[in-house]
Amino acid sequence: MRRAIQDCRVLLTGASSGIGAALTRQLATRGARLLVTARRTERLAKLASEFPNQVEFIAGDITCGAHRAALVERVRREWGALDLLINNAGVGAMGRFDDADESRLRRIFEVNVFAPLELTRATHSLLSSGRTPAVMAISSVLAHRAVPLKSEYCATKFALHGFYDSLRAEWAKEGISIVLVSPSTTDSDFFDAAIEDSTGREWKGRRPMTPDYVARRAIVAWQRDQHELILPLSGKLLVTIDRWFPALADRLIARFG
Repeated sequence: MRRAIQDCRVLLTGASSGIGAALTRQLATRGARLLVTARRTERLAKLASEFPNQVEFIAGDITCGAHRAALVERVRREWGALDLLINNAGVGAMGRFDDADESRLRRIFEVNVFAPLELTRATHSLLSSGRTPAVMAISSVLAHRAVPLKSEYCATKFALHGFYDSLRAEWAKEGISIVLVSPSTTDSDFFDAAIEDSTGREWKGRRPMTPDYVARRAIVAWQRDQHELILPLSGKLLVTIDRWFPALADRLIARFG
């Protein structure tokens, strides 16, 4: 399978920066039509102005049910169907779990788990009417191997993977594909937008990938109907070591994580 981008109808969350903005630009440049969302209105407006005939936006909080309903209604009214849902919006939190409170845990699960799951449910009928429909979820290599000081974040990504692995089998007969994109550290404002960081560590010094690179690889994975894309090679290596040599992975994480 090689999905066509031209005239593909896309709903994308978390579009105001990072991977979401890069995906928007690359898909629009190649002829896709997008409805994008995020909380930062000015950034969305600037992004949409680059592609006035192809990108529309609705600003809002993806954890709000009314906002999700507005997105779905816009897609239904203007397109009547959906070819690609990209659940990209997410937040992080760094620090010891026992130093945090319940509000941090609940907030990160609302954004990273409940919102994308409910949006996936809400768009099911639209995807069923789409052309070679698919759901792309921007996850993390940490969905495979948890690390210290990111316990809540890792838990959300494990949950996301479990859900979409199950849904892939559920929706297979309907022709709706699931594509998981699991990058390591990406050069974006993700850490700046974290709910909380009590570690005092400089996470950005870890040779991050660019959002453009991740977006480009993610689009190819979707076009090829790939189940999961793990980036970069070091991320694949960590997943492999954890699968076959978990004790070694524990030692590596304890030393370098």
